[in-house]
Order: sequence, then C-alpha cells, then structure tokens
Amino acid sequence: MLKLELDPTVVERCRDAAQRITADVRDFIEPRTTTAVERTVLRLFGINEAAGDVPLANLLVEDLEAAGQLGMGSAYWLANACKHTKLSPQEVARQVAAGELDWLRLPQTPPSELRPVMKELAGPALEQITSARRHRETKLKELGTGPKPLLYVIVATGDIYQDVVQAKSAVEQGADIVAVIRTTGQSLLDYVPDGATREGFGGTWATQENFRIMRAALDEAGDKAGRYVLLVNYCSGLCMPEIAALGALERLDMMLNDALYGILFRDINMQRTLIDQHFSRVINGFAGIIINTGEDNYLTTADAIEEAHTVTASQFINEQLALAAGLAPWQMGLGHAFEINPDCEDGFLLELAHALLARELFPEAPLKYMPPTKHMTGDIFKGYGQNSMFNLASVLTGQGIHLLGMLTEAIHTPYMQDRYLALDGARYIMNNARGLGSELQIKPGGIIETRARDVLERAMLMLEEVAGIGLFAALERGMFADVQRPRDGGKGLKGVVLKAEGYQNPFLTLMNNQGVK
Repeated sequence: MLKLELDPTVVERCRDAAQRITADVRDFIEPRTTTAVERTVLRLFGINEAAGDVPLANLLVEDLEAAGQLGMGSAYWLANACKHTKLSPQEVARQVAAGELDWLRLPQTPPSELRPVMKELAGPALEQITSARRHRETKLKELGTGPKPLLYVIVATGDIYQDVVQAKSAVEQGADIVAVIRTTGQSLLDYVPDGATREGFGGTWATQENFRIMRAALDEAGDKAGRYVLLVNYCSGLCMPEIAALGALERLDMMLNDALYGILFRDINMQRTLIDQHFSRVINGFAGIIINTGEDNYLTTADAIEEAHTVTASQFINEQLALAAGLAPWQMGLGHAFEINPDCEDGFLLELAHALLARELFPEAPLKYMPPTKHMTGDIFKGYGQNSMFNLASVLTGQGIHLLGMLTEAIHTPYMQDRYLALDGARYIMNNARGLGSELQIKPGGIIETRARDVLERAMLMLEEVAGIGLFAALERGMFADVQRPRDGGKGLKGVVLKAEGYQNPFLTLMNNQGVK
C-alpha cells in the first residue's frame, strides 16, 4: 500500500489537542440533557406508538417539560409510574396521553430505589439490539461482503415502496451498501414521524416502519445475491438520538452521525447538538453500527485546496468524540471527499495526498470517501471522467466505504440506469487496479508527500487554536466550513435542560458497561 512519511510528532500534537477539545465538550455535556435524549429513553423503554400523528414519546416529554420536571429525566418518572401502578411502560404512556393518569401526582420513590426497576424495564431493548447485532455478525460471517472499498449507492424516491424496488435493483447490479436519503427538512422536525410513508421531497421519511421495510428488502436481496448488504440512514438533526435508537432496534448497519454537521449546515444549536450526538453515539457503539461523519460537506462551501486542513482537524475531533462515546475505531466511517476543482493542474496528485493522509492517520477506520459534486456541471461525459478518477483514487489509497458518483449529478436524483453505469464503471476500474497501490511508492519530497505534510501541519495549528479557545468559540468564529454559528442561536436550544439531583439515564450506563467491541 502507498505510504507517506509523516512526522509522528505532528500527529501526536493533533491527537492531544483533539483530546483536550473533547474533554472540554464532555464537561459541558455531563450536567445536561435534552428533550431528544429523554424521548429516546422512552423509545428504548418501548414507547414507540403515536396518538394520531403525535408520538407518545413527544407527548410525555412535553408533559414533563411543562411541569418543570424534565431535569429528573423521563426514566425516573416512567419507572416511578410503573412501580406504583403495576402497568407496563406502554400502558403508562397510553394512559398519560389519554389524560387517564397523572404520573406526576403519584407517590415519589427515591431515585436510588428505582434503579432496579429501570434496569428491568431497559432489558427488552438491550436484548433486541444485542440480538440484532449478533444476527448481523452471523450474516457477515456466513455471506461476507463485496471487496473493499464497499460500493455505496443512494435511493431517494420519497416512497419507501419505490425505494425498495430501486434498492433491490442496485443490489442486483452490485451495490454493497444502500442509503435511503431522508426527505428534505426532516432534520429540523422535533419528532420522528410514524409508520410507512409514500411521500417525501428529495428523499423518504426516516421512520421505524420504513427502516423495517427496507431491512427486510435488503436481507432478501442480499441472500439472493450471496452477500450481506448494509443499510444506511441518517441519525442527525433535532432527533439524532431517537433515530439512532430506532436504527439500532431495526438493525441498520451505518448511520450518518456527524458531531458538527447539524450545527454548520442546518443551524441547529451547538449545545443541543453536542449533547444529542453523545447519546446517539453511545447507542451506535453498543449496536455495532458504523457511523459516517460529514467532513465532505465542508468542501461544498469552502475550497478543497485552501480548507483541506479543516477536514483533517474535524476528523480528529470526531474520532475523539466517538471514542468518548464508546465507539471502536472500526466503527468510525470518517468522511472526506474528492472535491478539488478538476481544472487545477496536478489536482489528482493533491486528491491522492488528501486520501492517503486520511488513510494513514486513521488506519483502523473504514473511512467514507465521497465523490465529486461541487464541480459537477451536468456535462455527463466530463462527469463520468471525474468519477473514474475518483474510483481510481479510492482503490489506490485503500478506502473502505466508496459512495459512487453519478454522471447525472447536478441534473436529477439517480435513475436505475445511472446507478448501473456508476457500479459498472467502478467495478471496471477497481478490479483492474486492485493491487496497483502495492506496486507503487510515493516519491519522497514530491508533490503528494509535501501536500499531505502541509495539510497535517495546518490541521495541527488549527486544532491547537481550537483547544485554546474551546469548540464553542471556534464555531462562533466560523473556523469550520467558513460558517459562523452563535452559541445561543439556532434551533433547539429550548430543549437543553440541566439535570436535577438524582437524574438517571439507565441506557447510558448499561450500554457503556455492556458494550461488545
């Protein structure tokens, strides 16, 4: 495999700065919870029904919020109600939602005495997620996957049943990973819709039932094709941990789960997002799900040559935040992208430098490599050429997850034939160049090595500056993706709550203690 000669002292300084940034964030997170975290706890206790179009988890958390009791945590109030009424969590939720039970007026048991009740109530969800993880591991051992890098495609019809048709077709054509793109705007909804859906805008609603439908379809298609096909969706936005929980219950394999994406590109409050991302990653870690981070998006708003170091800096921060939540390195699909202007002379050498740098800095991470999008113009012939260069860079530098570029990028969402051409082109190049990287060497002091060292050193300086002022201040200054966000601005700040004395989230403790790596 191609190898860069990087200065280990610089790498160590990057990691040290990222650890200090993460420690500061953890100190902020620890005494706080959010409405999304508390809804997630209820969903993990099995409260996944809706009253009309409103999820019961939302109704119960709004009830606690209105009474000023959310600081104790939803687990406390639910366990207390179950203990005193002898009802199941679902029965308590239905009666509270129907106005038949005032769960806040029941006798209050001291929090320490409710721990055994919480542990017992948490058991079914933990068993279901563990069973899903074991099933995935068995299928992977039995069927395996395609050769690396795994070929990743998207479906985005807006209708889950049409998505199924397109996803099965993609598997027949050779896809290893299928992502269901989420409908436009769902990241800003403060609830998760219920049931199967057939109307979306630029994508399909992320719901538990839609997850279940697509999981069954890919299992069927994978068994027929003789390989395990991975399913992806988004746990981001205002319902980040809730969707992580639903994905874990329904055996999704990957989740788009970046610590900063919602802040930078959806204007979600940074305090809310950083608290939510921690719990979502604890769930993903326990469920054996691979996260996909979103650094590739930085290069859609900033120049890939001028701002490449911000991608590397963010990867270090995402790595440390993931480790703090219990994820193993093999679960970190850290993002980067092939986004240098195609008119740049020797641009391919610079792309190789960036891809190799990510590969060497995070050797155990699968890495998610994104195709050219910013400079795709609608010229399908040039676009096919750009994607071919991207395919070559990916196989040459040993990437793990390869999102296929479409020749019709910037024109419309992919048709079946677009996906077929993308898969066919990738297979041709990757099959022919599979061992090329092991036959070549990087020229010492050449363009590739010099560029990689420069990006790494700039990332180190940036990380040390962020460690000095804190991540919140760095985001306020616009140090990532050229986007500035105020600490108290954006959507969702109202949902941040200080924990009261006696607060408990049993899933945080149990998932961290029982995690299987």
